Amino acid sequence: MVKRSDSNNILQRELQLPCGAILKNRLSKSPMSDSLGDGEGNPTEAQIRLYEKWADGGIALSIVGEVHGDSRFPEKPGNLILNENSNHEIFKSFTSRAVIEGAHLWAQLGHAGALSHLPISLPKGPSALNLESLKCEGMSINDIQELPQMYARTALQAKTVGFSGVLIHAGHGFLLSQFLSPLFNHRTDRYGGSIESRCRIILEVIKEVRNAVGPSFPVGIRINSSDQLEGGLTEVDALEVVRFIDKTSIDLIDISGGTYFPGAKASSEGSSAGPYFLDFAKRARSITTVPLMLTGGFKKSDQAVDAIASGVVDMVGLGRAMVLDPRLPKSWLSGNDYEPNFPRFKKTIPGGMTAWYTMRLIALGEDRENEFELDLPTAIKKYEDRDAQRAYKWKNKFPL
Repeated sequence: MVKRSDSNNILQRELQLPCGAILKNRLSKSPMSDSLGDGEGNPTEAQIRLYEKWADGGIALSIVGEVHGDSRFPEKPGNLILNENSNHEIFKSFTSRAVIEGAHLWAQLGHAGALSHLPISLPKGPSALNLESLKCEGMSINDIQELPQMYARTALQAKTVGFSGVLIHAGHGFLLSQFLSPLFNHRTDRYGGSIESRCRIILEVIKEVRNAVGPSFPVGIRINSSDQLEGGLTEVDALEVVRFIDKTSIDLIDISGGTYFPGAKASSEGSSAGPYFLDFAKRARSITTVPLMLTGGFKKSDQAVDAIASGVVDMVGLGRAMVLDPRLPKSWLSGNDYEPNFPRFKKTIPGGMTAWYTMRLIALGEDRENEFELDLPTAIKKYEDRDAQRAYKWKNKFPL
């Protein structure tokens, strides 16, 4: 354990990324599917206000999830679409209000692949799947070879509208993560089989994104430590992915875990009280010099301090804790050991916690968090109603 007198100094330290960009401290708001877009791919005033609050709360880096370049494969109808047809003025308003106080704002570049939201997409992944709870078409070789340029175009658009970096999403069961997972990827060509081949498209995406944005623009990546599914990506293979990424121009590796594959365990299941994936991060640290960020299960300042002080990770990613208190970084940076009041419910409902935290995000963005009080069934109802309304708008805006 680090002495309390030294803790605020550790979290306050700047981090210089390989590209030269500087993060002002060691705390990040990790990417979450805040799903606050307007249903037509644009950020809303509530979403802009939310990220403005996080920047004002002292965070060094906020990452927006999900930002898609291709409207055919969204994770939710509240996702953002950023391409040449987007309303760039709205995005510029977003970024200008969220990079205050020296905070960075990065776009998480996503593509849901086989897990694309059915009401507004025709899911397509590395291989065709026909399971009871998951069906998708398989991608052609041309589909795959178009991906690097699609990600590169989206990254360049993000730079143009004022994002200060991008994070390539290769975790949580979405498209690039699907290529890594034997459960999703049954291909026998150069994009399937060995872990090296399954990782090939990710390395191609990294190369094209870097070429598009230049050497001094931050490019990070989110990867799974494992899928936490039998037959999925293992930690052994995930460490090989780290080895491959270490040889690229990536500036930050965000380690997480789990997947939205039907029936998958939540990240917290089978883990200690937190932080999650720390043992994997220790092994990853021994094979890469790329700065590491660890996301999942950080609830107390001493957990963050110890993770940074140990040298295992360079950044700590905060998710739900930042939804409960957007000013949490300022508290921890001052040496306060304050812990947010995490909600407790007598009985959980599938999807209930995700819905509750999403509705809490909306309340934060609308400056009414002090009035927020929802039970899980009500949160799910409101969450599903919002998705249905925005799905209707999405289908009109982006017909398949």
